[in-house]
Amino acid sequence: MIRDRNSVRWRSAARIIPAGCCFIVFVASACAQEKEAKNPLTGYRAAIAEGASLFRANCSPCHGLNAHGGGRGPDLTSGLWVHGGSDEAIFRTISQGVPGTEMPANSFEDGETWALVAYIRSVNVGVQSPIGGDRAKGEQLFFGKSACAQCHMVNGRGGRLGPELTRVGSARSALYLTESIREPDKELSLGMTDPNNHYVIPLEYETVTAITLTGQRIIGVAKNEDAFSLQLMGQDEKLYLLMKKDLSEVTHARRSLMPRYTESMLSNDDLRDLLAYLTSLRGVEK
Repeated sequence: MIRDRNSVRWRSAARIIPAGCCFIVFVASACAQEKEAKNPLTGYRAAIAEGASLFRANCSPCHGLNAHGGGRGPDLTSGLWVHGGSDEAIFRTISQGVPGTEMPANSFEDGETWALVAYIRSVNVGVQSPIGGDRAKGEQLFFGKSACAQCHMVNGRGGRLGPELTRVGSARSALYLTESIREPDKELSLGMTDPNNHYVIPLEYETVTAITLTGQRIIGVAKNEDAFSLQLMGQDEKLYLLMKKDLSEVTHARRSLMPRYTESMLSNDDLRDLLAYLTSLRGVEK
């Protein structure tokens, strides 16, 4: 979620709930260190409406308009919480972000954050399996005939050329994963960067071709690049440290090194199994 300074701001809990209930907000804040904080705005329709407005303005680009998952964020309606599903845990995730993922810290006021929690709770449909495939078969496909592990690593096992997927189930929606498999060029994945460095723009997993002055052609993905140098992970998984003065050409192509897994390569049944496995990957060995 990224804060939109022009979005409707949370005015105050006192202006949308009965005056006698304002004390609840104070008590919740005062007791937060003694026991797990509960959302003081739970069930208030005005708070849910305000949370919905904030969500649309700030969170929907990643999590979808109705929180069902978007291009980069997971479905928030399934009840599958990786970083804690309590009111306090969701509040903390929104406020502090999740290091190592694209979920940033946010500067919402406490009332705004509680309104967001109230909205998310209102659209939650309970714990359910998002994919109906066979996870065990999907794991076999990943490390077997689909050859995903040649480029992608899970829990220290696999290749390094593509994005690391150990926690992809908590960072990507099923829709995004489906499109990444069927149409990998549609939206290129971003490389992970230091979550504490807010000035680094993540590099995309686009195809980069470097040609040296001696005619050597190296194809891979950029790990780092500036005006003078290029760090390239080649298709052979070797890291090439190249000075641009020694290169005759550097080409960035808006396409992925990953092939399109058409139905002839991966049936719809196999795709469901693979998705069942991928969406189960939430940073903990299962």
